[in-house]
Amino acid sequence: MRALIVGGAGFVGQYLAEALRGAGQEVFVTKLGSESVSFPATVFDLDLNDPAAITAVLERSAPDVIYHLAAQSSVKLSWEKPALTAQINAVGAVNLYEGIRTVCPEARCLVVGSSEEYGNIDYSSAVSEETVPRPGNVYALTKYFQEELARVYSAAYGLDFVMTRSFNHIGPRQSRNFVVADFCAQTAEIEAGMREPVIYTGDLEVYRDFTDVRDVVRAYLLLAERGKRGETYNVGSGNSVKIADILKTVLSLSPHKIRVERDPKKFRPSEIPRICADRKKISALGWEPSIPILDTIQDTLTFYRGTITN
Repeated sequence: MRALIVGGAGFVGQYLAEALRGAGQEVFVTKLGSESVSFPATVFDLDLNDPAAITAVLERSAPDVIYHLAAQSSVKLSWEKPALTAQINAVGAVNLYEGIRTVCPEARCLVVGSSEEYGNIDYSSAVSEETVPRPGNVYALTKYFQEELARVYSAAYGLDFVMTRSFNHIGPRQSRNFVVADFCAQTAEIEAGMREPVIYTGDLEVYRDFTDVRDVVRAYLLLAERGKRGETYNVGSGNSVKIADILKTVLSLSPHKIRVERDPKKFRPSEIPRICADRKKISALGWEPSIPILDTIQDTLTFYRGTITN
């Protein structure tokens, strides 16, 4: 089995490549020229806005399964650079899907989307895949376009696309551009004496559905094997956790007395107050999250402590 991870240098790509190799699959990975890959794989530099390069990568890798992870994935950056976000996420998806259609139409492709697509809807109960998305930011809009375009290509050309709306995933190695990693990174720096004992935060009153990245990868492998063509699956824990409680947990794991201050630069122009996944659809395929959030936070803090040198 030959697996191609498009956008494999990022957070999830590292874990996915490890899992695929562990399953005996031959792994091919694309990355940007500015990125690096430290794990064993056949690596291609790829810009999704270069259709000829996409064709070359697909021809050389001849994949049985494609995992489309490449994205500008920061909501904050999508507000700051909307054109860049649309170019990578939307136009890039068009180019990739066209490449698949012409080069390897028999390949299965898992298109990884985001819970941000749902937008500011009624979250009084867990949101299911039947809910009509109402994207509330640039990143969410481009990811919804990516998903809907995959559905169009699946229906029009018979391509074997399966889509996800993945809720927040966290764990060791995650960029500190994301909230849990940022809390852990700031804490590790404080412990190492690199900064004053203050953690700066954005909005602590929102609730998010967090899943360990290692559980998320198990979900992706399952969907690549058993997901139904043209269908979308939520990937999330089914639990909604307040960001303030995440921060309390991080602080409880440190021996230092740390003060908390709000940083206006960390607030987003539009924020969804609560997000929680209805995961019955993917659970019916046999997936359940297995790693407790406390373990994930501890592992992430340990990772950032290990990156600090005094």
